[in-house]
Amino acid sequence: MPKTIKKLAVLTSGGDSPGMNAAIRSVVRTCAYHGIECFGVYKGYEGLIEGDFKRMDARSVKGIINKGGTILKSARSKEFRTVEGRQKAYKQLIDANIDSLVVIGGDGSFTGALIFNQEFGFPVMGIPGTIDNDIVGTSHTLGFDTALNTVVDAIDKIRDTASSHNRLFFVEVMGRDVGHIALNAGIAGGAEEILIPEEDLGLDRLVESLNRSRKSGKTSSIVIVAEGDKIGKNIFELKDYVDDNMEGYDVRVSVLGHMQRGGPPSCFDRVLASRMGVKAVESLLDGETNYMVGLLNGKMELTPLDNAIKGKTKINLELLRVSDIMST
Repeated sequence: MPKTIKKLAVLTSGGDSPGMNAAIRSVVRTCAYHGIECFGVYKGYEGLIEGDFKRMDARSVKGIINKGGTILKSARSKEFRTVEGRQKAYKQLIDANIDSLVVIGGDGSFTGALIFNQEFGFPVMGIPGTIDNDIVGTSHTLGFDTALNTVVDAIDKIRDTASSHNRLFFVEVMGRDVGHIALNAGIAGGAEEILIPEEDLGLDRLVESLNRSRKSGKTSSIVIVAEGDKIGKNIFELKDYVDDNMEGYDVRVSVLGHMQRGGPPSCFDRVLASRMGVKAVESLLDGETNYMVGLLNGKMELTPLDNAIKGKTKINLELLRVSDIMST
């Protein structure tokens, strides 16, 4: 039987990503559409423990669909990792007569939501918000498309100066455990090599590839490096190795860092966030809990939180082959 929901809370947790505000907006306005009171929780799970709730209506989320970051703020909570901390959070929700929770974040945030549900039977629904695109159960996480566009724009600008000075640039992008940003942005940006955690190119093969590019007539090169790439200890070690083993290149390093997280969300991320917010609220209304909403084959689908957390995304082998061909 579908559960009657009267009051719903929404929070953002973990690293921010473009599209989180659009998702908050969607959750709040879907609640308004169905006659549900909606409360924003400030500072993630920390705010849940502190009872930092604010009632939100359709007008309170105007003008945020185009904003990066999250108006609800985000923070990591050590206390929520304890039974005592989660007990405090549960009491705050019950005292406020809130009966369901939407969590926008990544696998760490979903782990907290899953444990919270298991301990207290509190209905939860997840919306995947992370630029790394490393959550199973969706082809795209919120912020991934925007981050790609940000990275490609940066690569285009770096290539201008690389070409002007016959330079080799190592460009580091986010991706501690997965190379989705590096692989997609590398192809779109015309990179000569793409280094990702899933594929160990090796230092010798990297130099061999760059020498091959020089012999083919290339006077400058861009190498995209995911921060979790295993070839060297860090991107600066890669630079030093190439400096020591190649002549004729002026080697530079550019670490894009947190600029990849910021900026207005793309059209794709705004639409995706809007669809996910509607699906999250209406799934809770249908009595579903412990799920994450995601985009699969163009449709909004539900994936058990446990599967989303424990699963490991796979790199697209076709894109690897395309990258090899394009770097010829």
